[in-house]
Amino acid sequence: MILSVAGLELSKRTAGLEAISRMIVVVIIVIILVIAGAAAYIALATSATTTTTPTASPTTSPTTSTVPTTATTAPTTQTTVTGTTSSTPPTTATTSTGATTTQTTATTTGTGPTLSTLTLDDINWPIGALNQLTSWEAIPFPNWFTDTVYQPLVNLNGYALQQTGSIQYTPGLAVNWTVDSTGTVYTFNLRQNVSFSGGHPFNAYSAWGDFYGLWYLTGNNTYWWLDYPIFNMNTSDFGPATLAMMKASGVVNPSAQLLATMENTSWPIYITGPNQIVFHLAHSFTYFLGTLVVFQGLIFDTQYVLDNGGFSTSTPQTGVAPTINTYFNTNVIPGTGPYMVAPNGVSPNEAFVKFVKNPGYWGDSLTPAQIQANEYLDPGHVQNVVIQLKTDDTARYIDLSTGAAQVATILDTNWPKILAAPNTYSYAKVPALSMLINGVAMNVLRYPTNITAVRNAIYYAVNYSQINKVAYGGSLSPWVGPEYPVWKQFYDLGGATPWPTNLTLAKQILINACKANAQACPQNFPVLDFRIQTGCTFCYNTATVIIANLQALNISADLEVTPISQYACVPNGVAGPCSFAQSASLNQTASQLTWLGAFTFAPGADTPADPWLGWVNGLTPANNWAVYSNPIVQKCDNEFTSGVSNATLLADCTAAQLQINKDTPYLWIGSLGLVDGSGSPAYNKNIIANGLLDAVYTGQSDTFIFNTITFTNGQ
Repeated sequence: MILSVAGLELSKRTAGLEAISRMIVVVIIVIILVIAGAAAYIALATSATTTTTPTASPTTSPTTSTVPTTATTAPTTQTTVTGTTSSTPPTTATTSTGATTTQTTATTTGTGPTLSTLTLDDINWPIGALNQLTSWEAIPFPNWFTDTVYQPLVNLNGYALQQTGSIQYTPGLAVNWTVDSTGTVYTFNLRQNVSFSGGHPFNAYSAWGDFYGLWYLTGNNTYWWLDYPIFNMNTSDFGPATLAMMKASGVVNPSAQLLATMENTSWPIYITGPNQIVFHLAHSFTYFLGTLVVFQGLIFDTQYVLDNGGFSTSTPQTGVAPTINTYFNTNVIPGTGPYMVAPNGVSPNEAFVKFVKNPGYWGDSLTPAQIQANEYLDPGHVQNVVIQLKTDDTARYIDLSTGAAQVATILDTNWPKILAAPNTYSYAKVPALSMLINGVAMNVLRYPTNITAVRNAIYYAVNYSQINKVAYGGSLSPWVGPEYPVWKQFYDLGGATPWPTNLTLAKQILINACKANAQACPQNFPVLDFRIQTGCTFCYNTATVIIANLQALNISADLEVTPISQYACVPNGVAGPCSFAQSASLNQTASQLTWLGAFTFAPGADTPADPWLGWVNGLTPANNWAVYSNPIVQKCDNEFTSGVSNATLLADCTAAQLQINKDTPYLWIGSLGLVDGSGSPAYNKNIIANGLLDAVYTGQSDTFIFNTITFTNGQ
C-alpha cells in the first residue's frame, strides 16, 4: 500500500517574522502569535504563527489540479470472525531560481522551551528498511528521509497542496525547467555547488546514474517509473556492462566513454553537461512533474552506491530482476537534504534512527522568502532529531504527555485524550480535497462477487454513514472512486451519489438476479472471505459493520485478520500487491472482499492517473485489488499516458467512470479526515507551531517532514 498523511490546517510563517520576534519582548511576541492564529498555514490544527508575504516571488506554476454502534479494538493476531455472530492541469512548466530519547531543554525564550533534540514516535518501521534503492517499489514506507535527507528535482508548494488542494510545482534540486512544444521533452537545469552529505558533488552525472540504476533493479521493466509507462526504454542499453563502466570511472568525473553514454540522446534520459538533465517521454504526459516529487524522484549519492557494492549483489540472469544491495538497509545512502543520519544512528534492533543537521546543506543560505515559497527546503530548526518506533499506543501517548516525544502518532486507544485537551494538543488533519482514502475491493473473478448483481447489491447494502460513525468517529467525507477528490477535473465524472445506502434496492437487485440465475441466490453462496491486515482497528470496525450489512442480504462472511507476511503477493495472499496477470491466476484463493491497501491508501505520485493506473487497470504491475478490467475503462487508463487531447481523455474517462459505476468493483468507503483513519500524528501545541506532511498525502511517509517543523518560541 501506499500509505498516507495529510494536509493540515496551516498557518503561514516566514523566517522574517521569526527574526523580528527574536529582537522584541516576550509580550509583543505573544501578541503577534495571537494575531497569527487567524491565518492558516499547515493543518496543524489550531496553532500557528503568521508572517508577512515574502518579497521574492515563488515559482509560478499553473494549478492542476442492526450493526454495531461502538468501536471495538482489532485483534493483533490472525483471527476469524464469523459473519453470523481538479482543476485544470498544467500545460507548461514554469521556473524560478531560486533509542528512546527524552527532550533536551536549554534556555527558554518566546513561548516554549528551546530544544536541541526533536523526538517523534512513529507506529511503523519502514517497509524496505532504510534502503533508497527500493524506491521503485514505492517503498521505503514510511520514508523518514523524504525531503529531510533526500530531495527531488521538483517539489510542490506544500502549503497550497495541503491547505487548498492545488498543485503548484516549485524548484527543488533543479532551479528551473522547460518543456518543449510537443510536451515530451523536459529539460532541467540543476543547482550548482550542491553536495551530498558525504562530500560527493550533486550533478547530472549522479542523477543519471540514480535513475538508470533504479531501472536496472526492476529488471529493465517498462513500468519502472512508479507504474507509469511514459518512457520508451527500448533504445536504452543499460545493464552490467554500463554498471561496470560506472564502477571503473565513477560518476564524479566520468570517463569519456561513460560520458558518451550519458549524453546519448536516443536514450529517454540523458544529460547535456554536468548541470543539465533531459527526460524525453514517449508521449506527452501533462502530469509528469508530479511523478518526480517522491519515491524514485528522490536523489541519492550514486557514487556512494558504487563505492559500497553497487546497486545489486546478484549475478545477472536473463529475465530475472537483480537482487537489491542490502548493505544500504542500515547504511543509509547520503542525500543532499538538511539532515543526515548521525554516526551509529541506526538502531540495530529497529528501534530508532537518529539524525543530525547536515553541516554542508546548500539550503542554509536560502532567504526566508525562498523557504516560504518551498518549505520542504527548510534547513530545519533543531540540531538533532530522533524518530523512534513505538508500537504501543499508550506508550506513544505517555511519551507525548511527558515530553519524551514532541510528536507521536496517537490512535483509537488514546485518541479521546487528545481531543479532550485542545489547549495542550493539536494534530494533523486531512483537507476535504485530498488523495487519502479507504475502500474495499470485491474480487470480480471469484464466486459470488464475480456476479455484477451481487456486487451491486453489496454496494447499496453497506451503511457508509454507520461506518463513518463507528470506525472513524465521524471524520470521513463521502467519496466516489476511483479518482481522488483533489483532482476535480477527473473526479466523479459520472455524477454518482456517494454513500448510496439503499437496503431495499439492494434486496430487490438480488431477488431479480436470483430469478434469472440460481448462482445469484444467496442461499447458494459460500461464506465469503473478508481480509484486512493485522493491527488496523478502523479496518476491523468497518469490516464488522459490512459483515452485519451483508447479513441483511442473507450473505455470510468471515473476517480474516491477516499478518503482513500474508498481506502480499504470495500463495494464499491478497491480489493487490501482485501484477494483474498474477492476481488473475490467484483469483480463486484471493478473498472475495479485501481491504484496499494495508491501512490507508495514498498515491505514489501527484497525478490524476494514479488510481486509474492501479485499481482498474488490466495491465498494471500492482494495485488492482479487485482484479478488475474492462475495455472501456482500459481505454481511459491507456490514454492518460498516450498523449491524447484533454478533451478526448475527459470524454473517454467519463465513459469509463460510468462503466465502473455499473460494475461496482469497489466499495468507496470515504476520504479520510485523519491521517491514520481513526487517529493522527499529534503534538504539543505549546511547543510546536507548524509542520508539513509529505507531498503525496502520506503516500511517502506517515508523520511530519521534520525539517519543516517550527516552534512556538521561534527557534
